[in-house]
Amino acid sequence: MSVYEDLVWRGLIKDITSPELEEKINKGGLTFYIGADPTAESLHIGQFPTFLMIERLKRAGHNPIVLVGGATGRVGDPRGTGEREKADIAIIESNFEKIKTQMQELFGKEIQIVNNYDWFKNINYIDFLRDVGKYINVNYMINKDLVKRQMEIGISYAEFSYMLIQGYDFKCLHDKYGVNLQFGGSDQWGNLTTGVELIRKLNNEEVYAFSMPLTVDSNGLKLGKSYGNALWLDKNKTSSYELYQYILNFEDIMMEDYLKRFTFLSKEEIEKIILAHQENPENRLAQKTLACEVITFLHGKEEYDKACKMSESLFSEDITKLNAEDILNCLKDISKFEILEDISLIELLVNNKICSSKREAREMISSGAIYLNNKKETDLDKIITKKDSIDNKIIILRKGKKKYYLGLYK
Repeated sequence: MSVYEDLVWRGLIKDITSPELEEKINKGGLTFYIGADPTAESLHIGQFPTFLMIERLKRAGHNPIVLVGGATGRVGDPRGTGEREKADIAIIESNFEKIKTQMQELFGKEIQIVNNYDWFKNINYIDFLRDVGKYINVNYMINKDLVKRQMEIGISYAEFSYMLIQGYDFKCLHDKYGVNLQFGGSDQWGNLTTGVELIRKLNNEEVYAFSMPLTVDSNGLKLGKSYGNALWLDKNKTSSYELYQYILNFEDIMMEDYLKRFTFLSKEEIEKIILAHQENPENRLAQKTLACEVITFLHGKEEYDKACKMSESLFSEDITKLNAEDILNCLKDISKFEILEDISLIELLVNNKICSSKREAREMISSGAIYLNNKKETDLDKIITKKDSIDNKIIILRKGKKKYYLGLYK
């Protein structure tokens, strides 16, 4: 397959501004840009396939520029679900530096990172209306899908003007750096085409844009921070283990789509993996392959190996081989309680509402449903002491197959 055919096969291209783009992508030599929103200090998993396009196009001989929106982050773009909260300027500036570092770690120190605040901070409002606003028709703007949806629930002038700002970004990058291609998620299509239109009218030149389908789950919900299910690409915000577990729980029905979008595996490799997965879905081969590809790209092979080891150990009797810090990072979202002194297992279960009564606690222990550090505990007279802890800091209690609780020594 050609480069363009491969992108289409992977489901990475939704709309294009011109049929000529296919030939130009195959030929190489375009200078392209993608924008990143600095309202968070890291990209998230839903954005990963879009930003992975940087690497795909680099490998095809194109030149990347990443724009981190220090100006647009102060405004916020329409999202069709309500007005964004006004972001703190100091946080935006801090996030710019963090995202810049993240981009350089992922795609190389040589990648060019720009901030649109650099050219917007001195722009006169009247000049902007005359030089930019005059060339974009309001009917054109309100017919964009995202603006239409936002207008049904109310849209501020600030968010309505967002596509003018992003369109002007494209013109500035085209004039200064020779950028002739922009891409982004399909919800950005109106903003992408505004830049193409502005350059056509002001420069009498043709530039290009394409949109990418949003990454969604089987219910069509976007994997993004606006929807409360973000998983961060920064390992200090989301550990490699958490990312591993998250991917391991991806639905089988989505795996072919995700392997195409999230990895560089070939068509033949993906077809082979999906076939093997369908024969033995309980082995979760597709999810494990995806986890390996994503974590290795983001954080390196060592982090992936560590995540695998921790996953295997956390659900086996080898858990005591892990240190307390690693376990706390892995299980930071489970229920926790403090242990102040030696205490009977029965009292510990009741006092921390793991069991509703001493009778239930005794029944659970006798039936083998209580595990201490992943080992079945059947002693009704068991006293929990610090000797039972890992690194003198924690114990892990499990009730049944899936209910975990973390005891913390103070």
